[in-house]
Amino acid sequence: MSRKQLLHEPVLMLNVNFEPLHVCNTKRALALVLAGKAEIILNGRGVIRSMTAEFEIPSVIKLSYMIKRPRPRISLSKREILRRDNYTCQYCGRKGRQLTIDHVMPRHRGGEHSWENLVTACPTCNRQKGGKLPGEINMPLRQKPTEPSASALYRFSSHLERHHEWVQFIEGW
Repeated sequence: MSRKQLLHEPVLMLNVNFEPLHVCNTKRALALVLAGKAEIILNGRGVIRSMTAEFEIPSVIKLSYMIKRPRPRISLSKREILRRDNYTCQYCGRKGRQLTIDHVMPRHRGGEHSWENLVTACPTCNRQKGGKLPGEINMPLRQKPTEPSASALYRFSSHLERHHEWVQFIEGW
């Protein structure tokens, strides 16, 4: 891997109490470490050398000061609805990437644009349902739509496949 690619690799950023906060790139993580604002907890990538120095490449860093923030919430977006529903049509169970978003209670009938009213649907089921309620045309939902928990495991799970070493810091939050 080239140095340029290495500087864009993800690094898990932890709060002082080891709560997972964010994923930044290696360049940002090294800047925080060199400024004394963070320390390297896990170095799983070796070192990077300059003409005069050698720096460990962090995989996990911990901030040296506490970041106080409200409990995170997952933003309502098409990507997150697809992720919540595991890329599966909530009417027929078909999996795929060519899915649409359906309002369970149609907007023209007073349905809101909310976690509890949006589900993933394949184009066929979405057309078949149209502007009706699922009960009116015998198309029950496979699971009740709810807002996903903003747990660290949910927020950072996409990185865990490539960064197994992060699991110990993410589980339990």
